[in-house]
Amino acid sequence: MGASLPPKEANLFKLIVKSYETKQYKKGLKAADSILKKFPDHGETLSMKGLTLNCMDRKSEAYELVRLGLKNDLKSHVCWHVYGLLYRSDREYREAIKCYRNALRIDPDNIEILRDLSLLQAQMRDLSGFVETRQQLLTLKPNHRMNWIGFAVANHLNSNGSKAIEILEAYEGTLEDDYPPDNERCEHGEMLLYKISLLEECGFLDRALEELQKKESKIVDKLTYKEQQVSLLVKLGQLEEGGKLYRDLLRMNPDNYRYYEGLQKCEGLYSKTGQYSSDEIDRLEALYKSLEQEYSWSSAVKRIPLDFLKDEKFREAADDYIRPLLTKGVPSLFSDLSPLYDHPGKADILERLILELENSIRTTGGYPGRAEKEPPSTLLWTMSLLAQHFDRRGQYEIALSKIDEAIEHTPTVIDLYSVKARILKHAGDLAAAAALADEARCMDLADRYINSECVKRMLHADQVELAEKVAVLFTKDGDQHNNLHDMQCMWYELASGESYFRQSDLGRALKKFLAVEKHYLDITEDQFDFHSYCLRKMTLRSYVEMLKFQDRLHSHAYFRKAAAGAIRCYIKLQDTPPKTTADQDDEMSKLLPSQKKKLRQKQRKAEARAKKEAEVKNEEATAGNVSKSGKRHVKPVDPDPHGEKLLQVEDPLLEATKYLKLLQQNSPESLESHLLSFEVNMRKQKILLAFQAVKQLLKLDAGNPDSHRCLIRFFHKVDSMDAPMSDNEKLIWRVLEAERPTISQLDEKSLVEINNHFLEKHEDSLMHRAAFAEMLYVLDPSKKAEAIKIVEETTINTVSINETTERWKLKDCMAVHKLLGTVLIDHNAASRWKVRCADYFPYSTYFEGSQSSAMPSSAYNQIYKNNENVSGEKRSESGQSVDVPSSNGKLEIMVEAQQ
Repeated sequence: MGASLPPKEANLFKLIVKSYETKQYKKGLKAADSILKKFPDHGETLSMKGLTLNCMDRKSEAYELVRLGLKNDLKSHVCWHVYGLLYRSDREYREAIKCYRNALRIDPDNIEILRDLSLLQAQMRDLSGFVETRQQLLTLKPNHRMNWIGFAVANHLNSNGSKAIEILEAYEGTLEDDYPPDNERCEHGEMLLYKISLLEECGFLDRALEELQKKESKIVDKLTYKEQQVSLLVKLGQLEEGGKLYRDLLRMNPDNYRYYEGLQKCEGLYSKTGQYSSDEIDRLEALYKSLEQEYSWSSAVKRIPLDFLKDEKFREAADDYIRPLLTKGVPSLFSDLSPLYDHPGKADILERLILELENSIRTTGGYPGRAEKEPPSTLLWTMSLLAQHFDRRGQYEIALSKIDEAIEHTPTVIDLYSVKARILKHAGDLAAAAALADEARCMDLADRYINSECVKRMLHADQVELAEKVAVLFTKDGDQHNNLHDMQCMWYELASGESYFRQSDLGRALKKFLAVEKHYLDITEDQFDFHSYCLRKMTLRSYVEMLKFQDRLHSHAYFRKAAAGAIRCYIKLQDTPPKTTADQDDEMSKLLPSQKKKLRQKQRKAEARAKKEAEVKNEEATAGNVSKSGKRHVKPVDPDPHGEKLLQVEDPLLEATKYLKLLQQNSPESLESHLLSFEVNMRKQKILLAFQAVKQLLKLDAGNPDSHRCLIRFFHKVDSMDAPMSDNEKLIWRVLEAERPTISQLDEKSLVEINNHFLEKHEDSLMHRAAFAEMLYVLDPSKKAEAIKIVEETTINTVSINETTERWKLKDCMAVHKLLGTVLIDHNAASRWKVRCADYFPYSTYFEGSQSSAMPSSAYNQIYKNNENVSGEKRSESGQSVDVPSSNGKLEIMVEAQQ
C-alpha cells in the first residue's frame, strides 16, 4: 500500500489506513489531502479518501473518488479492495464479490481480501466458493486456529460433514497433549462439542459416543455434555443407560419437559400423537407418581399426566393440580390448561370440577373434603378461571357474569379487566374491549405488557390514532413512528396495517406491511457480523443453527402475515385504482362554482393543518434530540408518512408477484399462499399458474370452502374462454386437457354436479353452504334466490350447548353477511341475516347486538355514563376513545419520567 509514494507520503498513507480502522475520519481526511496536494492522481489515496468520506455519510463523493482512484490505478489491489468495501457497506454484496475477485487477480495471496471475500460468500451462501476461499486461507496461514475452524465449517455448510470431521481431527493433531490452556478451555470445549455433533449428524454414533467420553475432561459445558450423551445413547438403543442419565438431568432441572419426554422414550412409553393404550396409561401413571414423590416441588411432573389420563383419574389429577394454583392466585392457570380443551371430554370434566370447587368455596369457605378455610382471593381466581373457561367454550354471557362478579369481589385486580376485555373481544364488542383494556392500563401505568395489550385491543377496534398515542408511552423520547419502527415492533405494525386495510386506507396499510418486510431484510443483513465473530469465539453449533434459521427466515408467521397483507393491498389497488388527476378535474368541472369554492377552501385548510402539525412535531423532535454535549441529533424525516407514493405503482400485480414468490418458496404448506397466488394469476390471465395454485389447494385441503371456490371459478373461466388461436393458447389448452383427468373432484362431472356434491358432503356447515351458494350464483346468476335460500336455511345442529365446535363463529357470520350484501347483492337478505346474527351474537358491534356498545341502551354504555365524570377520557358516540386517558393522575408523571 502506498508503495509508489515517497517515504513521507507513504507514512501518511499508512496513517490514513490506521485512522480509518480507528474511526478517526477527520484525521484520515487531513492526511489524504496532504498527499493529494503533491500527488493529485494517486489512485490508492483517492480510494482511501472516498472510503473515509463514505463513513461520514458523503456517499456520492465517496463513489466518485473511489471510481476516479480505480481509473487512475486499475492494477492496484487496494483500489479494487476499497471499491468492494464501498459496495459491501451498501449491501451490494454481488458487486463487492466481483471487486474482491479482481483484487485477488492482482494479489492472490492477500489475507485480508481473502477473509473479506469469505465473509461475503458465507452471507450469499456461495458455499463452493466459501470452501475454496477458506482452503486458500488455511494454506497461506496454517498456524491460525480460525482458518482450520473456518475451513471445517465451510465444508459442513457445503453438505460435506465427513470432510469437516477430517479437518477438525487434523487440527487436533497439531495441538500439544496439555492443550488447551486455562484461558481457552471454553473455546476448545465448544469445538469438541461441534465435532461430536458433526459425527452424530453424519451417522457415526458409536464413534461420537466414544469421542465424547474420551474428551469429557476437556469439555467445560457439562450440561450440554450430558444432553449430547443421552441423545447418542437413545439413538444407539441403549435405553436403560439413557433412562438413568435422563433421571440425572431431572435432578438438575425437574421442570424441563424435554427430559420427561426423553425418559418416556427410554421406558417405551412415548407417542407423537399422544394416544396411548390403557396398559400404557397405567404404566405412565405409575412412572409419574414415582417421579412426583422424588420431585414434589416440580409443576411439570404434575401437569404432564393431565395430557394422558382419562375420566376419573384425569379429574383427580386435575383437582390436585388446580387447587394449590387457585390458592396461590396464578393468573396464567387457564393458559396452562388451555391445550386440554382439544382432548375429547376433558373440557366437560374441567367445567364440572371448577364449578364444584366454586360452590364449595362459596358455601363452606374451603375446598371439598377439607376443613381448612381458603383465603378470600381463592374464590376470586376460581371465578376468573370459570370466566375464561366459558369464554373458550363460546358462552360469553356466562363468562361475562363470572368476570363481573370477580371484579365486584376485588375491583383492584388488573388481570380481571384484561380477561374481561379478552372475553368482549371474542364476543365481538371490540370498542368495549378496548375501553376495558384501557381501564386496566390506567391502573398500572408502568406495566409495558398491559400497555401493549391495550394497544392491541385499540387496533382491533380500529382506534389507530389513540393506539399510537398509548404505544409511544413506552418508547424513547415519545417519538411515535421512528422508535416503534427502530424497535422492530412487528406485532404493532401488522395490527396497524390490518386496521388501515379494514378502513380502506391502502397507502398506510402498505406502509406498515412493507415496514415488517424491511425488518426481515435487516435481520438477514444482521447475520453478516456473526460470520467472523462466531468463528473467533468458537460458538460453532449456535452459528450453524443461526445460519439454518436464516435460510428459513421468510417462513416465519409475521413475514407471512405481512407479505399476505401487502398482496391483498395490491389486489385491491388493482381492482379499485385511485382516481387520477384527470378524473378529479372532471369531477370538479361538474360541481357548481359555490361548491368548487367550498371544496378548495376545505382542501387549503386541511393542507395548512397538516403543515402546522408537521412543524410542531419537528420542533418537538428537535427540542428532544439534544444530547448532553449540546449536539443535535437530526432524525430522518419520513417523506411519505401516509404511504401515498406506494400507491403510485404502474402495475400493482407485478409488485404483488414479488411477495407472492417469497410466500410460495417459504410457506408452501400455507393455504393462504396458494389462495393469493390464484387471485393474482387469475387477474394477470396466467391460466397455468392459476391452475397450479388450484392443484396445490386441493392437495392441502380439498374440503376447504376456499379451495372449492377456486376450483369452480377456475374451470368456469376456462369453459367460458374462446377457442385457442395462437400457438401459446393451444399449448395451454392441451396442458389443461391432459391435467383435467388428474383432478379427482371433477371425475367427468359438470361443475353444477361438483357443486351439488360438495353441498351434500358438508350440508351442516355454514361456510360450506355459503361457498356452494356463491358458486351456484357464479355458474347461473338466475339462481340467485335459490342461493340466498340455501344460506338462510342454515341451522345449528348442536349436540350439546357446551360444544364450541358446533357453534357458529362470529367471523364466519360476518363473511356471510358481506357475501349477501356485496356478492349476491341482496340488501334485504343481508338485513335479515344481520337481525338473526344480532340475536345469536348479542355483544357484537358489527351486527349491533342488544348487549353491544353500539346500542345506547346496552349495559356497557349505562356503566360508562355512570363513570363518565370519574374518568378523564373523552369518547365519541361510537364509544371510541379520542384522547389518551389519565384516570389515576399518574400519566403525566410517567411521561415526564421517560423524557
